[in-house]
Amino acid sequence: MMTNEATAPASGDGKTSFSHWIAEMRALLSLGAPLILAQLAQNALFTTDVIMMGWLGPESLAAGMLATAFMNTFMIGGIAMLSVVAALVAQARGAGDSKGVRRTVRQGLWVAIAVSLVLWPILWQVRPVLSALGQAPVAIDRAEEYVHVAMWLVLPGLCYVVFRSFLSALQQTRVILLVTIGAVALNALLNWALIFGNFGMPRLELRGAAIATLIVNIFMFAALAFYAVRHRRFRRYHVFARFWRADWQRFLAIIRVGAPIGFMVLAEVALFSMAAVLMGRLGTNELAAHAVALQCASTAFMVPLGLSQATTVRVGLAYGAGDRAGVARAGWGAMIVTLAFMTTTCLLFIFYSDALVGLFLDQDDPANFEALRLAATYVVIGGIFQLVDGAQVSAAGALRGLSDTTAPMIIALLGYWAVGFPIAWIAGIVLDWRGVGVWLGLAGGLAFVAVVLTTRFAMRERLGLLPPLPAQ
Repeated sequence: MMTNEATAPASGDGKTSFSHWIAEMRALLSLGAPLILAQLAQNALFTTDVIMMGWLGPESLAAGMLATAFMNTFMIGGIAMLSVVAALVAQARGAGDSKGVRRTVRQGLWVAIAVSLVLWPILWQVRPVLSALGQAPVAIDRAEEYVHVAMWLVLPGLCYVVFRSFLSALQQTRVILLVTIGAVALNALLNWALIFGNFGMPRLELRGAAIATLIVNIFMFAALAFYAVRHRRFRRYHVFARFWRADWQRFLAIIRVGAPIGFMVLAEVALFSMAAVLMGRLGTNELAAHAVALQCASTAFMVPLGLSQATTVRVGLAYGAGDRAGVARAGWGAMIVTLAFMTTTCLLFIFYSDALVGLFLDQDDPANFEALRLAATYVVIGGIFQLVDGAQVSAAGALRGLSDTTAPMIIALLGYWAVGFPIAWIAGIVLDWRGVGVWLGLAGGLAFVAVVLTTRFAMRERLGLLPPLPAQ
């Protein structure tokens, strides 16, 4: 086992000197940097799709946005549920339980299969769902064309998350980065060939983007699985040996701890998806502008998301070792680093909004003028909620390291749907502030969740979330 600063849990002596804090932040960044880059690279997969869909025109971009919003509403919930594998592997590793590591990975793959079997029939019903939500018939036709192909990425995509979580908890993050970068290049090549009919391939437009996304997800899963099975350091876990042997105790443990994470993230994603639906009711330009602004915000979000994954591992290691002071340093140190970054992106979004949206839509095309104007406005509002967005994901990552997932789920449901969505509906539709009102609703929901989750982490000892004190 590696024992360098980035991997070893902080000592349990309870000291909280400045040097301990600096060491913890260095360890966080050492673990988190490849995860951040991997998240940025993975987000580039979708960014590539958005850019190339935009080249087809605002109507294709709007339809692609509807399709991916529908899929992400369910897919990201499954991804979040399986992210608990990282926390459980980290806790087992912190406690020196190698058998627990193996059991968690195997049953994580079982859960991935189970979730896929549930999601496939739901995703197939994209047409009646979008019709019930009042979307335009042409957009529904194109969205269905995309989803009925892309939906088969669910299983390889979720299995990839299991292996990504396994390798992250074992501090092997560089391979995740390399595989993701390779996937970005493959996705761009396949999109160029299949969307536009280059290299002798048929011009499939949105269906081509879906086929490319499916192939890329299969590639990412296969690459990480091959690495985990063949590398000498991980061969001893034998993750596929006797794969069909049931381990219901660990299977149910993953669901029990992971399901609230899935519902928590699902609540947030569903809020953003419903924002896309509201934008669709306002018009094609509003929806296309929303797609551009949301992509800018989600790209910036990849940094705190990667840091939150590292935070879960660091907090989980300290928790498994019974180190209460280490839990505090890992959680608060991550929040400090995250807020420092999000302050920078906040200023970038406010002062350079026009330049950012110009990356997605042709500024010289008069047909794009209204979408560009709206997108620049939404990006400014997105910049304002960068701080609360970073705070909520950082606090959630720290709480997951403590296996605290049920209460954060309830907090998220309240914040996004009792605060965020009513604001978006009233401000955007009732008061007719249109897209600006919808984006203010998103900001309000994120702010509520950020404040309450951060407060919960601050009260972790009073709430009984910490490991027991070592015997004297």
